Amino acid sequence: MQGGVAVALLERPQRAVTGGPFLLSATTLPIADRAATVLPPRRAWAMRPVAAAVLMTTAGSGVLIEVARAQSGAEGPGLQVSPESSARFGPLIKADDGGGPLVIEADRLSGRPDLETLAEGAVEFRRGPLILKADRVEYQQQSDLARATGNVEISRNGNVYRGPEVQLKVDRFEGYFQSPSYHFGRTNAGGQADRFDFLDENRGVAYGATYTSCPAPDPAWLLSTDRVLLDTAAEEGTAEGAVLRFYGVPILAAPTLSFPLTEKRKSGWLPPSIKLDNKSGFELGVPYYWDIAPNRDATLTPSVMTRRGAALDTEFRYLEPGYLGSMQAYMLPDDRVANRSRWALNLGHEARWEGATVGEIDYGLALQRTSDDNFWKDFAGTLPSLTPRLLPTDAYARRRFDHGWGDTVAYTRVQTWQVLQDLDPASRIVSPYQREPQIGLRQRGAASGLEWQWETEANRFSNDDASLQTGSRLHALGSLARPWSPTGAPGWTLTPRVSFNAATYDLDQPLADGRRSASRVIPTVSLDSAWIFERDSNAFGRELTQTLEPRLFYVNTPFRDQTGLPNFDSAANDFNFTSIYSDNVFSGVDRVSDANQVTAGVTTRFLDRTTGAEALRLGIAQRTLLRTQRITADGTPITQRWSDLLLLGSTHLVRNWYLDSTVQYNSDTSRVARSISSVRYSPGPLRTLSTSYRYTRNASEQVELGWQWPLNAPAREHAAAVQARDAQMLEDFEGRSRLAPLAGCPGAWYTVGRVNYSRRDSRITDSIVGFEYDSGCWIGRIVAERLSTGRSQATTRLLFQLELIGLSRLGSNPLKVLRENVPGYRLLRDDSPVVAPALSTP
Repeated sequence: MQGGVAVALLERPQRAVTGGPFLLSATTLPIADRAATVLPPRRAWAMRPVAAAVLMTTAGSGVLIEVARAQSGAEGPGLQVSPESSARFGPLIKADDGGGPLVIEADRLSGRPDLETLAEGAVEFRRGPLILKADRVEYQQQSDLARATGNVEISRNGNVYRGPEVQLKVDRFEGYFQSPSYHFGRTNAGGQADRFDFLDENRGVAYGATYTSCPAPDPAWLLSTDRVLLDTAAEEGTAEGAVLRFYGVPILAAPTLSFPLTEKRKSGWLPPSIKLDNKSGFELGVPYYWDIAPNRDATLTPSVMTRRGAALDTEFRYLEPGYLGSMQAYMLPDDRVANRSRWALNLGHEARWEGATVGEIDYGLALQRTSDDNFWKDFAGTLPSLTPRLLPTDAYARRRFDHGWGDTVAYTRVQTWQVLQDLDPASRIVSPYQREPQIGLRQRGAASGLEWQWETEANRFSNDDASLQTGSRLHALGSLARPWSPTGAPGWTLTPRVSFNAATYDLDQPLADGRRSASRVIPTVSLDSAWIFERDSNAFGRELTQTLEPRLFYVNTPFRDQTGLPNFDSAANDFNFTSIYSDNVFSGVDRVSDANQVTAGVTTRFLDRTTGAEALRLGIAQRTLLRTQRITADGTPITQRWSDLLLLGSTHLVRNWYLDSTVQYNSDTSRVARSISSVRYSPGPLRTLSTSYRYTRNASEQVELGWQWPLNAPAREHAAAVQARDAQMLEDFEGRSRLAPLAGCPGAWYTVGRVNYSRRDSRITDSIVGFEYDSGCWIGRIVAERLSTGRSQATTRLLFQLELIGLSRLGSNPLKVLRENVPGYRLLRDDSPVVAPALSTP
């Protein structure tokens, strides 16, 4: 072998054969000599898998075969192969092809050296993932013409191409594939063409080509073209006369369109988007994708709204070695409803600068702005934000210093807000303070058994509300702790801690006593004692490990009068299982609660001994005041000795059921002050029902219902198939990529949704209701979404999408809305990794 890969030509014997495969040679040799005969190379010819789309998937993976004579050089009569003899064709494969040995099998093999080679009867070429089958394959060496006829079939990497005849001039790679059909395993789609012409090594032309994932003879959707040019060197395809039909009705057409042949990005028009809502009417947008450079791109979406007029939505993204970011701008020059121009801007930039003296500095900018207060109502979802009425501008820079015992961070920041107010006084919100600027230094570390953290920071606070106090604040926070185990073994940790909160103010408006400056220092001591006990348990028919985790937490903070001081950034913490073990009931710096209190609680967990998954959790905690707390959120001292009792419970003991509940119980009034409870039933993928109940006494009471559920027998069969596939993927997690995509189930109907109902207001607040239909080769989705924008106002949108399996999605995209709002929602065609049920959590 001369750097090649061996090729064995095997004629199927007419009688049973024992022993190894026969070795074929150009001359009849004694059996003892056959294995030692290696013929020298003569001339190479290529045989490639060819079909209408072969050029896209197999170009460059050709097979080079050398046809050789015996070393004796005897011309002799034509080579005739019989069951009693075989021949070996010596080094045959292009060195860089890397596909392993080539095996050629046929009922009859014959030929004449340097003239022709002929294989007949169930011919099969195999090399690595490539298999070519035909009734007859011949090669004319003088004309360099290879021809395969009769039931030609080529398969490679799950793609299959069939046709009656392939003819190819090998060296020039010119020829044709007559009436090919093709099927792509990755998309489970294919089509056929009248003819495919090979122009050269890199270019081919398909005439009358079609593509669909629907079954013949009458596919529900069909993409047809007059002519398709494929150029693998340019990594581009060009289609002429392309028409997309849905049930025979043309829905998209293009005289000429181009598309990439690889995963490489390419500029061009994207599928149109369609929206319908009660604010803007019907909206049609046609996105254009601009591949500016490998590290830059942009998407421009011109759109037309029946009520408001024409708009342009643009997004620009960039990625460099030292920075990355994006910019999104929405422009509506003439809103016919509001009679003015409307716009929105969303910027994000993150970068790292490396200097010889200062080291690495991280810096960035996040900015969101709109043209008016009502933008968030009229164009819901345009700006991605968890607080659509509070739009931030945040510029920062920070430098981190890493030490062996911890890290130190120096930082500076400017933060401002655009507050979108409502005309209804009851719906107005308090404008947060702006930091112009914020400069600080913080450190945390541990050494010699001690743990410490501190920060010092200077802020300049301003506010658009002239009635609020403004000014500057310099503060310092710090704590020192010494965790240790009294028993010297794990299971019991005792942590004494001392901390302080110091602040000084320089104000623009005088305080009640006329001062423009003030300061205070507040110390705190605490002691945290936590235990963890474990024992093996057999409960609920399972082998479990039970933990018992008691905790005692003591805090003592002296009273310091803060009523006359400004409050720039403090607010009361939510009362829950985390905050009850904190030393301050406020967040931020400006307010520190006085305390002389003990918090006691205990949690027990049941863990699956095999997987570690939590099957059951129960907890209880309560705070005891040893003196009246005078610093409170509403200014009213708390004299109640015992705080509300916190109870929690969550379980997945019952198969397919997930329960979670937290209750805040007031023992003085013997009434529930607040509770959050949820129940989810999920017997498998695509089948989820959930409900939750949120209650706050004298404030709110809400019920939420969410679901994704099959409505008919085909949908239930499809859900069962997805569940079986998930189980298979879990058994062979590393080999899941070898599994073929799961097909749909024709005629499957699903319903999805989430509804929030306010019992206090007796109205539905936010809601999503939709249906999904899987025909087997296309999926239709229609989703109605209602977003509450005020006590008596709401924006209602209708989202509908047509997903052509194996091609694209047309219309508005409700998938993001469904994923974010429907608990446990899953795509009908989802081949993403799954999580073992034993590792899932409620």
